[in-house]
Amino acid sequence: MILTREEIKKLRAQLKVQKKKVVFTNGCFDIIHSGHVDYLIKARQLGDVLIVGLNTDDSVRRIKGDKRPILNQEERAFIVSNLKPVDYVTFFNEDTPAEIIADLVPDILVKGADWSIDKIVGRDVVEANGGEVKTIEFVNDQSTSKIIQTILSRYK
Repeated sequence: MILTREEIKKLRAQLKVQKKKVVFTNGCFDIIHSGHVDYLIKARQLGDVLIVGLNTDDSVRRIKGDKRPILNQEERAFIVSNLKPVDYVTFFNEDTPAEIIADLVPDILVKGADWSIDKIVGRDVVEANGGEVKTIEFVNDQSTSKIIQTILSRYK
């Protein structure tokens, strides 16, 4: 389900009352590949509810450059929200998820193992509120950038 920032904040309050363990992760999720799906399955296994913060198109452009995203935010949100492990998707327009993490204060904050725990944005907020920050190893060497390069190399 795709929710606005206000809707996700209200939902988080309800989940806290219900004592549901909320896992949060974020990303661009531009062209969905097996690495994304594996990562989201593993993230979901860490709690009761998985919320994905999705970078808006403007945010992706600032981070990845003018040629990205390939798929617009509505398409990306539709795809991610319909993946089995994902319970909720919400957008954030900032360059980092710091604000949305501060709004939600998840029980578990997850990033890929390419991030050092001490560099994960929002770690301070989550840990200060009794939560945990975890990383997930990637099982394959797949990325959206590599898929784009493969396509470009085959159609020159």
